[in-house]
Amino acid sequence: MNSYKETLREALKSCRTPQEVHAAIGEAVMKHTMTNWNKSKSAHNNSRRACYFSMEFLVGRAVYNNLLCLGLYDETEAVLGEMGKSLSELEEIEDAALGNGGLGRLAACFLDSAATLDLPLDGYGIRYKYGLFKQGIENGFQTETADDWTRFGDPWSVRIDSETVEVSFNGQTVKAVPYDMPIYGCGTNHVSTLRLWQAEAVKEFDFDLFNRQNYLEAAAEKIYAEDISKVLYPNDDTWEGKKLRLKQQYFFCSASLQDIIRKHIDRCGTVDNISDSITVQLNDTHPVISIPEFIRIMQNNGVSFDKAFALAKKVFNYTNHTVMPEALEKWDCRLVEELLPEIYSIILQINEKLIAEMYTLDKTPEEIDRIKIVRNGLVHMADMAVYCSSYVNGVAEIHTEILKDTVLADWYKIYPKRFQNKTNGITQRRWLALCNRDLSALITELLGNEKWMTNLDELKKIAGYSEDEAVMKKFLDIKKENKKKLAKYIQEKEGITIDPNSIFDIQIKRLHEYKRQLLNAFSILYIYYGIKSGEIINMNPVTFIFGAKSAPGYKRAKAIIKFINEIARLVESDEEVSRYVKVVFVSNYNVSYAEKLIPAADVSEQISTAGTEASGTGNMKLMLNGAVTLGTFDGANIEIVGEAGEENNYIFGARVEELKDIMPKYNSRKLMAENPKIRQVVETLINGTVSDGGSGDFRELYYSLTDGASWHSPDNYYLLGDLENYIEVKLKCIGDFGDRKNIAKKMWLNTCNAGKFSSDRTIKDYAENIWHIGKADI
Repeated sequence: MNSYKETLREALKSCRTPQEVHAAIGEAVMKHTMTNWNKSKSAHNNSRRACYFSMEFLVGRAVYNNLLCLGLYDETEAVLGEMGKSLSELEEIEDAALGNGGLGRLAACFLDSAATLDLPLDGYGIRYKYGLFKQGIENGFQTETADDWTRFGDPWSVRIDSETVEVSFNGQTVKAVPYDMPIYGCGTNHVSTLRLWQAEAVKEFDFDLFNRQNYLEAAAEKIYAEDISKVLYPNDDTWEGKKLRLKQQYFFCSASLQDIIRKHIDRCGTVDNISDSITVQLNDTHPVISIPEFIRIMQNNGVSFDKAFALAKKVFNYTNHTVMPEALEKWDCRLVEELLPEIYSIILQINEKLIAEMYTLDKTPEEIDRIKIVRNGLVHMADMAVYCSSYVNGVAEIHTEILKDTVLADWYKIYPKRFQNKTNGITQRRWLALCNRDLSALITELLGNEKWMTNLDELKKIAGYSEDEAVMKKFLDIKKENKKKLAKYIQEKEGITIDPNSIFDIQIKRLHEYKRQLLNAFSILYIYYGIKSGEIINMNPVTFIFGAKSAPGYKRAKAIIKFINEIARLVESDEEVSRYVKVVFVSNYNVSYAEKLIPAADVSEQISTAGTEASGTGNMKLMLNGAVTLGTFDGANIEIVGEAGEENNYIFGARVEELKDIMPKYNSRKLMAENPKIRQVVETLINGTVSDGGSGDFRELYYSLTDGASWHSPDNYYLLGDLENYIEVKLKCIGDFGDRKNIAKKMWLNTCNAGKFSSDRTIKDYAENIWHIGKADI
C-alpha cells in the first residue's frame, strides 16, 4: 500500500488552484484513513453507542484540523513545499457553515472529543446546501447572500446511496440521502462519523407533465423536496416558513431514527432491547420531534404504544440551551396536525399519559396545566423532552440551577434525579493547537511534551511561569505577532487599518439583544464623549472589534449592526478621539475568522445580562488563548473566574439574585432623566448624531429601551442599569494594560487554568453519567 506522502504526491500532480489542492489532500487523507474509519463504524454499530441529534454542526473548514489530529500536518506541508505550494493557500477554502453559533460549534467540539477519547458517539444532522448565509456590510447594514459551500466539491464527505431512506409528510414523500463525514480522533486510530442528510425527490422529473408543456410542474417535486435541506433556519414569519422549519426537523430526525433502528434490527433481530444499545442526545428542542417519531417506528415494528413509550424514555436525553421561556420551542397544533397527522396523534397520546401519571402523583389540575405538552393550542417541545427523557441537563452551573429554580421548576420538583449539569467545553486541538501554533509550541516546550493536546489540565503545571520574566516576554511577543497577523488579515479583507500596538477588545458571537452588543456600543460612545469633554485623558489606545451575524428577519439585531458601524464612522472622523479609539465590525464572522481573532484578543467581552446566557463557549476559547474576560456573572463566566481568579478578570454588573429585586421596580426613563451622561449616549439613537438611513430602526431601538414593547418591559436586558459599572470596570481594564508585567500574568493564568473547559472533560461526563458508554473496541 502506498504511503500517505506517495498518495498525496500522486493526487497533487495536476493541481493548479487552491480548490484542486484541497480536493487532492482530501482524497489522499480519505484513502489513508478509510480502513480505520470502516473499523470504527463497525465497532460503533456492535457496541452500545450514543447518537447526537442536532440541527447545527458548525464544523468550519475541515482540512487543517483533520491534518493536525491525524499527525499529517507537517508531512502535508513538506509535500506541498516540494511543489512550491503551501497549506496557507487553502485559506480561501469555504467553511462548512452548517450552524449559527455556539450550539453548532459545541456539537462539532463534542464529536472531536469523543473521537479522541475512543467513545462511540456519532452525529446526525442536515446537509444544508447553503448553510447559514454569507454576510456583507453595505453602508453599515448587514446584507445576506447564499453560501454555496460545496460549489467546488466536498472532499470530506462520502455519499452512501445504499442507506437512503424515505421520509413522509402529509401529501409529500422525499428521499433522505446520507453523506458521511469522518471526525478524526487525535493520537488514535478511532474515527467517529457525522451523518448529514440531504433531501431529494423520489421522482425528480415528470416527463409526461413536461411533454404537456407544464414545465414548472414537471420539476415541482424536485424543488419542494430540495427546499427541505436548502438553508439553515429559513425565515419563519409566515405559515409556510414555519411549515418548512418543522419539515426540516422531522426530516432529519425520522431519517436518523430509521437508519439507527434498521441497523439495530440487522444486528439483534428485535427492537425490544434497543435501549440497551442506543442512546440519543437531543441538542436543544429542535430534534424533540424524534420522540413521537421513535414511538411511531416502534409501533410499525409491532410494539405497543405503552412499551414504545417506555423504550423512548430510556433512549432519549435532552440538553437545554436556554433560560428564557420565550425561546423554548412551541408548535401550533394545527401546523403539526396538518403536516404530520400520525405524529400529532402520538403527541396527544403522550400528553394523555402525562396527565394520568401526574394525577397518580397527586398533582393538582393547576400544576398539571403548567406542564402539559399540549396546551393553549400549542405543542410544547421542552415539556415533551423533559417528560420523555432519562436525563435533562443544563450547560453551566448557574444555567442548570436557573432551570431547576424557574424555567423547568415544576419538572424538577417531580423528577429531581433526572436533572444534571454538564458545563460546555471546547476542543483544545482546534482552539489552541491549530489556531495558535506559536503559543502551542511555547506550552509544549515548557511542559516537555504534548500531553496537553489530550489532557488540558496539564496546563496547570506551567502556571508558575507567570513570575518568569523571560517566559512572559515570549508570551507577550506571541500575542503581539498574532495581533499583527490579524491586522494584516483585516486590512486585506475589510480594507481597514488597525494598530497591533493597541489593545484588542473583542466581542464575537451571534447578534442578539441579550448578548448586549448594544451595551458595548453605548460604552464606546460614553468613552467618546468622555474624551471629548476632557474627563478621560491619556487612555491606552483600544481597537474595539465586533463580529456577529443577525438572523435575516431579526430587525433589532440588524439595527444594532448598523449602529455599531455608525459609531465606527463617528469615531474615525474625529481626530481627537481616533488617536485612542478604533471601532471595527468584521464581515462574515465564521469559524475560520474566529481562528484568527481569538489568538489576537487581549480582552474578551462576555457581557450578557446575568441569568440569560446559558453557558457560552467563545468565552472559553478566548480564555484559553490568553484573553482576560470583561464580563458579567453569567453562564460559564462564573466558572471561568472560579478557575482563573476574579482578580485576573474584570467582572461587573447586577447579578441574578440582584436583578430579581431590581427589575420589578426598574425605570429606565427615570435613570436617563437623572443621569445626563447615560441620556447623552442613548439619545444618539434619535438626535441625528448617527444615521439609520431613514429606516426608523434607531428610533425603534430607543423606544425599546425607554417604553418597551407589547412583548417586553422597557430595557428588559438592563443595559442602562449596568452601563456605568461596565464603563468603570472597562476603563480599569484598559488602564491595567499599561502595566505589561501584571497584565501578562493575568493573561497567562487564564490560559493555564482553562483545563476545566476542554470538551474532553464534558464528553467524559456525558459518557459516564448520561450515556453509559465505554470505549469502542477497534
